[in-house]
Amino acid sequence: MLPESIQTATILVADDQAANRELLDELLTTQGFCVIAVSDGLQALEQLKRGPVDLVILDVMMPHLSGFEACRRSRPIPETYLTPVISVTALSDKQDRIEGLRANADDFLTRPVDRAELLARVQSLIKLKQRTDELERSESVLFALARSIEGKDPYTAGTASA
Repeated sequence: MLPESIQTATILVADDQAANRELLDELLTTQGFCVIAVSDGLQALEQLKRGPVDLVILDVMMPHLSGFEACRRSRPIPETYLTPVISVTALSDKQDRIEGLRANADDFLTRPVDRAELLARVQSLIKLKQRTDELERSESVLFALARSIEGKDPYTAGTASA
């Protein structure tokens, strides 16, 4: 059984093949994950702008916007630049894997995807995302404390630069 914090994670799945979306949705929801499924890279980017997700699984070959391009475009967005991305494809060429890494994907799986391997990678990346989120929250608290202290110091009042 997965820890509660991992089970409640939200995963965005983007794949143009309905059967693939349904398979991933069923596999991940039976493990307790919340799944949002979309059919192309443009919809994935729109969904990422609507709200935070903990992990993105992108098919590489999709209409309108490939998984690689969707990954590239999601990275400059402040709310999503640290969201882990798994690229999934039937392409198995080494050059395709390199392209996925250049697009800033965090992991790369080839089809047919082994269920146990996919779940292990999903769990690992979600744990990493949760730790990153904790660090960001801690940083925010530290900056707030620093601003508060500087504001009370008569020598630095109003000169905080954080």
